[in-house]
Amino acid sequence: MKPRKPPPEQDDLLRARLVEMIDMRHELVKLAALIDWEVFEREWAGLFPSPAGRPATPTRLVAGLFYLQHAFRLSDEAVVARWAENPYWQHFCGETFFQHRPSTYRAKSCRETSLCVPVTGANIKAIEIHSA
Repeated sequence: MKPRKPPPEQDDLLRARLVEMIDMRHELVKLAALIDWEVFEREWAGLFPSPAGRPATPTRLVAGLFYLQHAFRLSDEAVVARWAENPYWQHFCGETFFQHRPSTYRAKSCRETSLCVPVTGANIKAIEIHSA
């Protein structure tokens, strides 16, 4: 199933927005502004042919984590752990508010979350499309 479009963000009186917490001159903030995230939505749309099942993890989150994992040479577990503690990484991956745990976190280990999936043909195809 394709990822759901995120609902419009509402202000939260108890949480500050990431853009209010971070330095907007940081390299990942600048890079996030330069990337056309809609390209990933369009290119990866064919990888989700079935309308049934659980919605996929948001495309920007997946693309951002792939980039961060590659750039910093991290394992699946390490990239998710660092994402959970780094507001710049969360902003880069499209979050509006700081998340203390990945929003899809339902288990004690990365292998049991939807953010860490085994490499499949679809994952490889998606990586090849954007590595070229």
